[in-house]
Amino acid sequence: MPDFPYPRSERFLVLVNPKASGGLPAALRRRLGGAFAARGVPFDIVEAENATAALELARAAAHGGFKAVVAVGGDGTIGQALKGTAGTGVPVAILPFGTGNQLALNFDIPSSLEDSVRVAVEGRVERVDLGLINGDHFALIAGAGLDAEVMAAATTELKSRIGFAAYLVGGLKHIVTPPSADLRIEADGQEVTVRASMVLLANVGQLGAGPLPIEMSVAPMVSFQDGLIDVAIFAPKNLPDAARMLWRVARREFVGNERMIFFQARNVTIEADPPLAVQVDGEPTGVTPIEVSVEPLAGAILVPR
Repeated sequence: MPDFPYPRSERFLVLVNPKASGGLPAALRRRLGGAFAARGVPFDIVEAENATAALELARAAAHGGFKAVVAVGGDGTIGQALKGTAGTGVPVAILPFGTGNQLALNFDIPSSLEDSVRVAVEGRVERVDLGLINGDHFALIAGAGLDAEVMAAATTELKSRIGFAAYLVGGLKHIVTPPSADLRIEADGQEVTVRASMVLLANVGQLGAGPLPIEMSVAPMVSFQDGLIDVAIFAPKNLPDAARMLWRVARREFVGNERMIFFQARNVTIEADPPLAVQVDGEPTGVTPIEVSVEPLAGAILVPR
């Protein structure tokens, strides 16, 4: 990277997903430049055309001594920034311009550009756990089964056209007859065998439904700072059964339904027959088997003071 009139230790790398904010990168860059300039801080704006580029840019910024990486986009972009900075102590600031924005929800990041830039410049650093799936970091949730099928059905084209509703459209075609498999789950040396439709492995606490006024905890005791992965197993038989489970989880009624199982572990291995689709932080990522663990306090996020 070139030399600058300010030391890198004072500069912010603003990492932009060009598809964020409706896919108008030039207009977004102008707004970002104005907001950071108004705060009087040195910054560089770069675009990441794909996940690999976002990861490499974030990693280069962290090892190059930048003050922070500002991730502009959705959870995928933010997740790549956290992967690139993992273990370095360089914090990631969140500017939520994606479809889901679950990380912004969990850390009370404002939705407006100007207010989220204020948090990036003036916020405090919060250390957070990061998950590991097959050795690769993730920030939010990995999952196998129904949720991965829904994510795969919500194509990039559909998300760009109808936003969060793409997940609803994708979900309807799969949840009427939920897929199921025989699962063998090993958690910290203990084995669980069950036939189920979905397993979530959560590092995140709250989940929201995009623009809808709905938030829920995915499991009873999820924390970004407990050094544990929360495992949630769901085995709905049909659409009404799935709706009842969703209602119970939304009301934080985690006991009393034998088709929902929750526990915590540091290391989890999942095998499925037949193999189930896998998603990581909302992106389809192959199929089972998977190995999941946690790297305590490996990430850092700028949050409101």
